[in-house]
Amino acid sequence: MQEKPPQGAKSEDSTGEIRTKVRKVVIDEERAGQRIDNYLRSQLPGLPTGRLYRILRKGEVRVNGGRVKAEYKLVEGDEVRIPPARVQAEGAPPSAAFAASILEHVLFEDKRLLVLNKPAGMAVHGGSGISHGVIELLRHSRPDLKDLGLVHRLDRETSGCLVMAKRRSALRELNEKFRDGKVEKHYLALVVGDWQFGDQLIDAPLHVHHRQSGERHVVVSSVGKSAQTRVSLSRTYGSYSLLRCSPLTGRTHQIRVHLDHAEHPIIGDERYGNEDANRVAKKHGLKRLFLHAQSIAFADDSGNDQHFTAPLADDLEQFLANGVMTVQRQKREKRAKKEAKEKEKAGKSRA
Repeated sequence: MQEKPPQGAKSEDSTGEIRTKVRKVVIDEERAGQRIDNYLRSQLPGLPTGRLYRILRKGEVRVNGGRVKAEYKLVEGDEVRIPPARVQAEGAPPSAAFAASILEHVLFEDKRLLVLNKPAGMAVHGGSGISHGVIELLRHSRPDLKDLGLVHRLDRETSGCLVMAKRRSALRELNEKFRDGKVEKHYLALVVGDWQFGDQLIDAPLHVHHRQSGERHVVVSSVGKSAQTRVSLSRTYGSYSLLRCSPLTGRTHQIRVHLDHAEHPIIGDERYGNEDANRVAKKHGLKRLFLHAQSIAFADDSGNDQHFTAPLADDLEQFLANGVMTVQRQKREKRAKKEAKEKEKAGKSRA
């Protein structure tokens, strides 16, 4: 890759942040096909996500002299202007034991792919105050994975199947499959209420609001991008429903916002969920969003079907086995006490 001026000119200030200098980079064949936002993450490690999208929206990042959106795919020969940015100085590397622990969650690996059962609470990449995400831990524990790239994303609190490409050629091919709708993804979500819609296609456009803090908040809006999610009932747990969700598009927070739009928010969702239901669930052991990427399937470069499945995380299994039942029992007991009081009151009024 040709760079002018040479990469690495940085200055550190008393706040512990590093200010990078403006750079212009010519994209080579290896980087062609990568989204500009993902490319910037590799060039500005540690830059908070909100700040990254802000410099894109403001036009501080230029490709061939013009503005581009975050979805823009780089082309060989593109000249990218990377603006000055304040990023956190690189912190201490993760401990060897912590980095190696991520390897216990590998579901599949070959020459082109690595599929992980991502633990909840772990970001897919560092930034926004997160020192080490999945990508950083894997690269640290396995130096041979220096070119590892995310094929898709999972929210920090979502567990389950996460596919990464070990080669840029594999990343380009899989990005194309996602874009063409040739990837099947299935999630499990526990929601508030008794799902009565059967097999349902939620077709509601989604619009991303960028708050002043840089945080992204998604709403259903006619000005948003097209978004579809297929939903069906897996099992009813009293006043909860376990749903199978298959997103046909890949919008930010799509399943979470669509289910909230259907008035069945996901339990444990602190951004789009029901505060009262979340408080009850947390009291009975659920400490995070009940959303799990159960499986993903697509054809490999030879046309053979590849299907990967991640078992439901232990904390979610435990909540279904114990927490949900406790909540239902307490609701029954509360209802029985209320009915008993009403009968007692009615008896006294007749007397």
